[in-house]
Amino acid sequence: MTRSRDALVADMPGLTRDRHYGEGRIGERPFLVIDTGGFEPVAKEGIMHEMALQTRQAVAEADVVVFIVDGRQGLTPHDKTITDFLRKSGRKVMLVVNKSEGMKYTAVTADFYELGMGDPYVISAAHGDGVTDLVVEALDAAFAARPDEPAELEHVDHGIKIAIVGRPNVGKSTLINTLVGEQRVIAFDMPGTTRDSIEVPFERDGKKFTLIDTAGIRRRGKIFEAIEKFSVVKTMQSIADANVVVLLLDAQQDISEQDAHIAGFILESGRALVVAVNKWDGLKTDERDEVKIDLDRKLDFLSFANTHFVSALRGTGITQLMKSVEAAYAAATANLSTPRLTRALQEAVEKQEPKRKGSGRPKMRYAHQGGQNPPIIVIHGNALDGISEPYKRYLEKHFRETFSLVGTPLRIELRSGKNPFAKP
Repeated sequence: MTRSRDALVADMPGLTRDRHYGEGRIGERPFLVIDTGGFEPVAKEGIMHEMALQTRQAVAEADVVVFIVDGRQGLTPHDKTITDFLRKSGRKVMLVVNKSEGMKYTAVTADFYELGMGDPYVISAAHGDGVTDLVVEALDAAFAARPDEPAELEHVDHGIKIAIVGRPNVGKSTLINTLVGEQRVIAFDMPGTTRDSIEVPFERDGKKFTLIDTAGIRRRGKIFEAIEKFSVVKTMQSIADANVVVLLLDAQQDISEQDAHIAGFILESGRALVVAVNKWDGLKTDERDEVKIDLDRKLDFLSFANTHFVSALRGTGITQLMKSVEAAYAAATANLSTPRLTRALQEAVEKQEPKRKGSGRPKMRYAHQGGQNPPIIVIHGNALDGISEPYKRYLEKHFRETFSLVGTPLRIELRSGKNPFAKP
């Protein structure tokens, strides 16, 4: 329906858990579609109950509900239970029989007339058969229900895109629910609850943001299921697509190699970063001191990013965290003028010149900005291949301090001019 691969698909029941929004279009007619998890209306506890709450919310938001049944499996008692719920919802419901490829209409639909929901639509989602006709019918029904709806979806400003990443069960979904102020994504005390990357728009202090809840990343040796591998790929894509990444750590667990691995990927992606240490309220003073020492020792390469100690469940430390998110975004997208960069470069050289290489010394003439998010500073001069890595780090620190570039990686490129006296 969306002509995308936004939703994870695998031959595994219970794969989708949260409600997942996608945009589609048929001709000039746009629409929003909500993918939901397997629906157990009578579930009273556990992950199935949480999934059912998500589906109920999606039905409440929808103009039209597409109720999909399995043409190969035939009518089940479960289908009847869902029908009872949908009949009471007051929504327009379209009964859709899927997996119908190679089957006659009468054979695949006969059982489902018992549900009393009219003539079923027959499709093959995997092959696309009948899907376009289904969407057209659904749109007609939606516009009939809301005749004053504009023919074009408004352009939505998604604001700063923030990906929340970390190991399983560190509290990513809880943090998102606290920020949004509702049970928007499933937060459950079980690693691997979130499998897809879910985008959640929200507004705070008059500013717009989009939160991206991601699947927890375990170290490679522990990734057994194929679907978990896909989840990790989606998380990596979410990091690359975000403006700012919040790396969420668990204060009640040791900082692991996996935490450092995730941090390294964020750094390689060039994304602005804020570190948040969750479950801080559950620690004693001496335990907090140990966590801070562990942070300095194992994640020292993230010294450019602000670190906050928070409780996602209680909401403590969240205001300061969001201020750092905004500051990191501002630093990542800062416009740095050539005169100011060149002046800062000259000041750095006056304080400490690069070491000689051979008979000469590298000469840096001027600097300009070569890109944003992350900021790239391009330095021009002669014999710059003689600049050492420690000196590049010195320059990076100087530019950071001069332009207050907190929370964003900074990349420096060196470009040497041709020597007119060099032999061809």
